[in-house]
Amino acid sequence: MADVVKKMEEAPGILGKDDKSHSLLKKYLTPDVVNKLKNTKTKMGASLWDCIQSGVINTDSGVGIYAPDAESYTTFSEIFYPIINDYHIGFDIKGGAKHPPMDLGLDKINFPNPDPEGKYIISTRVRCGRSLQGYPFNPLLTEQQYKDMEGKVKDALNGLPGELAGTYYPLTGMSKDTQKQLIDDHFLFKEGDRFLEAANANRFWPTGRGIYHNKDKTFLVWVNEEDHLRIISMQKGGDLMAVYKRLIQGVNEIEKKLPFSRDERLGYLTFCPTNLGTTIRASVHIKLPKISKNLDEFHKIAAKYNLQVRGTSGEHSESIGGVYDVSNKRRMGLTEFDAVKEMYEGIVELIKLEEKS
Repeated sequence: MADVVKKMEEAPGILGKDDKSHSLLKKYLTPDVVNKLKNTKTKMGASLWDCIQSGVINTDSGVGIYAPDAESYTTFSEIFYPIINDYHIGFDIKGGAKHPPMDLGLDKINFPNPDPEGKYIISTRVRCGRSLQGYPFNPLLTEQQYKDMEGKVKDALNGLPGELAGTYYPLTGMSKDTQKQLIDDHFLFKEGDRFLEAANANRFWPTGRGIYHNKDKTFLVWVNEEDHLRIISMQKGGDLMAVYKRLIQGVNEIEKKLPFSRDERLGYLTFCPTNLGTTIRASVHIKLPKISKNLDEFHKIAAKYNLQVRGTSGEHSESIGGVYDVSNKRRMGLTEFDAVKEMYEGIVELIKLEEKS
């Protein structure tokens, strides 16, 4: 324990020395915060070091902190709350804000395709994260817990109706042909992300991990990649309405069988504080050659609409062939429906700007 305390005490200095580091952890992890929290643990055994180790090892992180279990968000609120406030613009958790109740907005959906000719939008995707009640997040899961969770999730997925019906592919024992096909389809998540590795989130790999998808590969569930569940709806083109309706159906069906971890102030709880609240990430793969010519300017334009720009393969990736992944940034302080609507309205505006340029 003394070694771990020493690592915590040294962390602000390590982050402070790296002039290139702009992480939120660096911004808010002061020696005072460390002193207050260094001897504290959650009921499941998580320490401050379990939360911050990835950001200390990878000083180039954007955020730099993960929650090893649901309780960490309140036990270590001294560091989590300022970071949540900073990332989720307009949501003042420190000032007593509460995330609104879930509202998927099925009766309000009206998202006409903003690119019916397919000139800009290549594909559309909406996903959300979910954690199972009673289990810690990845860094604290035992090998047996991974197996138990996989069994419960597999049972829940096996009964999905209609268009959602599909097959679960465990990573353990997966054939090379299946693996190749899933990689070629850009579905298969892989071990090796250094940020997750440093957070101890890749232990016992590939035990308890797997991928479920329907026949058309428009509905997927990732099991125990970064979060317990990532529920994903996707298809080619810009028909967000169809994609979002499919996600709603999938989430509702799975929740009938599995209890999810939710907090009345923070909403749905997941491993990363950027992904709380609605946990909704609605995104398009889009080509906007004129306004993305100057990448810094493109990021600024997107930020005006509360959008986030990433490379073609998501976080920590580069653009391939001028294709960018553009998504809603805000996940807290607004409903699920409003998060998706914000992305939709932002994309409509970006396409208008592209056509005027």
